Formats: sequence, C-alpha cells, structure tokens
Amino acid sequence: MSTDSLTSQKCVPCEGDAKPLTPQQFEPHLQQVADWKVVGAVKIEKEFKFKDFKEALNFVDKVGEIAEHEGHHPDIFLHGWNKVKITLSTHAIKGLSLNDFILAAKIDQLLK
Repeated sequence: MSTDSLTSQKCVPCEGDAKPLTPQQFEPHLQQVADWKVVGAVKIEKEFKFKDFKEALNFVDKVGEIAEHEGHHPDIFLHGWNKVKITLSTHAIKGLSLNDFILAAKIDQLLK
C-alpha cells in the first residue's frame, strides 16, 4: 500500500466493537508516513517547523479543515512561535486505527 493509497481513502467512524491496531498491524502504515513516531503503541505524532508564526498558523488552519472533512480530529499544539506538533489517536478505541494513518498522510500532503 502506498501513501497515495492512504490519501485516497476516507476516515470512517469506528464501531463500538472495533479494536485498536496492534504494532504488527500498524507497522506497514507507519512506513508510509514519513517521520511520524509511535508513542506508547496508542498514538502517532510528528513535529513540523515553519519559517514564522504566520506560516505555522496557516498550516494549523489547513489541518483543521482536513480534520473536519474527515471527521477525525487530531491534537494540535502550536508552540515556540514556529512549531506545530500533531498527535493522532482514535479516542473511541483508545489506540491507533487506519483513520490515524489516513489523516497523517493527508497532513503530510499539505507540505508537498
């Protein structure tokens, strides 16, 4: 599966009986999203650095638009005037789902 494959998919709501992905299940997806790091096997995060505050804030706005469109919302932390840390996890299942990797790929696509 390629990054294009992730970006062509749409996030879907998790059903109540859905289970979080295991490390063996999420590893192939992780390889498709550059520089995203797994934290505690329940979330992925990545830090982005921009030339100034305005560029960082513009990025946050674009991430918000994608998140709303996908119905999957990351934690967004704008700090140090030019850095943005994005953390993705599927809260409903208390772990990682395919949605997290779809959104990560779409966020990365913003900078291409």
